Amino acid sequence: MGLFASFLETFCEHCSTQSIYTLASVGALSFIVLSVVINVLRQLFFKKAHEPPVVFHWFPFVGSTISYGMDPYNFFNQARAKYGDIFTFVLLGKKTTVYLGTKGNEFILNGKLRDVNAEEVYSPLTTPVFGRHVVYDCPNAKLMEQKKFVKFGLTSEALRSYVRLITNEVDDFVKNSPALQDPKGTFNVSKVIAEITIYTASRSLQGKEVRARFDSTFAEMYHDLDKGFAPINFMLPWAPLPHNRKRDAAQKKMTETYMDIIKARRASGGKKDSEDMVWNLMSCTYKNGTPVPDEEIAHMMIALLMAGQHSSSSTAAWIVLRLATCPELMEELYQEQLQVLGSDLPPLTHEGLQKLDLHSKVIKETLRIHAPIHSIIRAVKNPMPVEGTPYVIPTTHNVLSSPGVTARSHEFFPEPLKWNPHRWDESGTDTPKDEDEEQIDYGYGLVTKGTNSPYLPFGAGRHRCIGEQFAYVQLGTILAALVRHFKFSQPSADAPFPETDYSVSGVLSRSTRRLTDHILVPLLQASGYILCSV
Repeated sequence: MGLFASFLETFCEHCSTQSIYTLASVGALSFIVLSVVINVLRQLFFKKAHEPPVVFHWFPFVGSTISYGMDPYNFFNQARAKYGDIFTFVLLGKKTTVYLGTKGNEFILNGKLRDVNAEEVYSPLTTPVFGRHVVYDCPNAKLMEQKKFVKFGLTSEALRSYVRLITNEVDDFVKNSPALQDPKGTFNVSKVIAEITIYTASRSLQGKEVRARFDSTFAEMYHDLDKGFAPINFMLPWAPLPHNRKRDAAQKKMTETYMDIIKARRASGGKKDSEDMVWNLMSCTYKNGTPVPDEEIAHMMIALLMAGQHSSSSTAAWIVLRLATCPELMEELYQEQLQVLGSDLPPLTHEGLQKLDLHSKVIKETLRIHAPIHSIIRAVKNPMPVEGTPYVIPTTHNVLSSPGVTARSHEFFPEPLKWNPHRWDESGTDTPKDEDEEQIDYGYGLVTKGTNSPYLPFGAGRHRCIGEQFAYVQLGTILAALVRHFKFSQPSADAPFPETDYSVSGVLSRSTRRLTDHILVPLLQASGYILCSV
């Protein structure tokens, strides 16, 4: 009898537990269904007349995050066709108002400081990676001073010296990389080009000491730090996740490394022996008379390294992939060097690089289709009336500009998705030149507003990329050096051209443009094209 009672008691407890689990599951499902119903009803019957239309979505908080993150341009175009140039979508629980077109670029990118704010959006992601008191972890006035330091460090003399350093790095890489030793073969474009761009940037912009460390542990630290740009860190930047622990350890070690370099330079007497940015920042002083602290110099150097690497690496990789589909254009580039620089192909110089017109058009066209930036987001600080519409964007929203949409628009570019560097041979597109644009000084020297142009690969306004000149020098030199070494072609005539995988960057405003790891493009190192001493 006692055994039966014990069994009955255990059975009842089991039934009770199962009932609790069942009730909990039913309750959770009911809550989700109710949330979806309320969310749909709110969109259908409670529209706000003075706010832009909201892109329909089933699930609250998630909103349109997935469709936007998978392919932002497709998402923008579909929403534009239904709602017009101005619409709102829910991005990870935040209402985000998109304003497309050149008017939208002007409205957001040249928005007044009192109305729009970049720091609130990006600081949670960038501060743990870059470090404190720089970029978005400081008042905007201080950021403008920091941008001035960097911009004024990119002198003509510095840029001229970088061409030789970058060329030497490319030549050394071609000579020593195991992936490029066979007369004919394939190589992993994303991996090889990423290595070339990080080596060239570290040697020229960062200095010989930093470049020397990339042959050892520095590259591993960079990789760990780069993982800090995970999309989840927009919301949970301080979460005790494995990639965040590695990020924090790498940030601390890289800061110490830069500070050791600075201290060693000061200890040696501080005699400048190159044009790298470390030397430049070591001599800079804020308006209040305070020299830039060594730690802030270190953090700015990390920001320069991290921010520039993704853009340059992805753009250079796309150039190689595009040239592989147009071997005749590769030949045109080579012939341009012979005709402009001389049949003996003398060493590349900054002055010579400026004369390579087709080379610059290849870069320009690649940036047009494969712009490193697909979305630029700002937090709204004051209600923003949109001229010519009944809309007023409230402070509960973010605003989003997408210059890449105009760069891919039929309105400005015939056959916009066709890669054609020769489209820039004549001014057949409505793209006003910088010198015709209104100029403004945000605190780091005169720059063009630039938002009248549909082509804005480096953004516009107070947060326009100050590394634009260096990017063109780096990309131009890498391209010119590769043209002297190789011919590119596709693995097969019917090989599909790779698509951009936006999903790896999720809601990041700066798309990393990671190419599929196994995309291999054949190279042919013909004897007539091995013209560099390597």
